[in-house]
Amino acid sequence: MYAQMVRSDAASVRSIEEMEPRERAFQQRIDEGQKIEPKDWMPEGYRRTLIRQISQHAHSEIVGQLPEGNWITRAPTLERKAILLAKVQDEAGHGLYLYCAAETLGISRDEMYDQLHSGRAKYSSIFNYPTLSWADIGCIGWLVDGAAIMNQVPLQRCSYGPYARAMVRICKEESFHQRQGYDILVTMCRKGSDQQRAMVQNALDRWWWPSLMMFGPPDTDSVHSAQSMAWKIKQNSNDELRQKFVDETVPQAKYLGLVIPDPELAWNEERGAHDFGEPDWNEFLAVLNGNGPCNRERLGARRAAWADGAWYREGLMAHAHKRVAGVAAE
Repeated sequence: MYAQMVRSDAASVRSIEEMEPRERAFQQRIDEGQKIEPKDWMPEGYRRTLIRQISQHAHSEIVGQLPEGNWITRAPTLERKAILLAKVQDEAGHGLYLYCAAETLGISRDEMYDQLHSGRAKYSSIFNYPTLSWADIGCIGWLVDGAAIMNQVPLQRCSYGPYARAMVRICKEESFHQRQGYDILVTMCRKGSDQQRAMVQNALDRWWWPSLMMFGPPDTDSVHSAQSMAWKIKQNSNDELRQKFVDETVPQAKYLGLVIPDPELAWNEERGAHDFGEPDWNEFLAVLNGNGPCNRERLGARRAAWADGAWYREGLMAHAHKRVAGVAAE
C-alpha cells in the first residue's frame, strides 16, 4: 500500500532454466524461504525494486504525520492529545527504521530525501487528502492504518532480511493505531450525539474510496507484481488484499451504525465474500501524479522542514568533524 506503483525492472518472470548460475542460486534461496542480507549477492532489479519500495514506504510514514499532526492541539481531551502525539511519534520512528533498511542497499538518506523533495519519489496517495474534522482522525486510524496492517503483515515474511525485521515492530505499533482510530469512532457513534454520528458518516464517505486505492491499481494493471511476488518481496496481489480489507471492514461499519458509500456493496453467498464497486482510478492517478487536494501542501511542508533544519545538520557535521580531528591529533 505504501508502494502503490513500484516497478520491478523486470518485464516478465523468467524460469530457473533461463537464469544465469548466480541468479539461479539466488532464486533458489528465496524459494527455500531464506532471507537475503545486505552483503549477499542480489540481482540489480531486486535491489532497485527494494530501494523504491522501502524508500516510498519510509516517505509515506513521514508525510503521513502531517494530516494528523495539526489535530494534536485540537483533540477533544488531554488523553486524546497524548494518544495522538504518541501515534505521530510512532510514525516518525517507522520512517527512520525504513530509511535505515533502505540504506543497507547502498542508497544514502540524503539521496532519498532529495528524491522526495524533488518529486521524483512517490509516497502513498492517501496522505494527500485533508483532515476536516476530528472524525477524520478516527477514520485514518480505522481505515488507513487498517489497510496498512493488511499490506504490512505479509511484509514480515519479505525475502529481504532488514525490511522484514523492521516490519515486525512497525506492525505491532500499527495495530494499536488502528484500535485507537476505531475507539474514537465507537465513542462518537455509540455514545455521541446525532451531530457527531453525522460527522463520522461524512468522514467515512470521504475516506472510503481513497482507502481502497491504497492497495494499488487492479491486478490487470499491475504488470510487475508477478516478479515482486517471485522474489517474495510481495506476498499477495493488490486485489486479494483489497477484497480482504472490504470483507473485514464491512462488519465493523455495521457495528458503528455507518453506511459504506458504495451502492454496489453486497454479500455474495456463492463467493463467500463481498462484491463492491470500482474506485475511480483516474482520481488515483491524478493524486499520485501530484494533483490531489493536498499534494503541494504536503510536499511544501516537507521541503520547509528540510530547509529549516539545515542549521542543525550543519552543527552536527561540524561537531563530528571536530571529534574526528581531535582523535587524529592524539
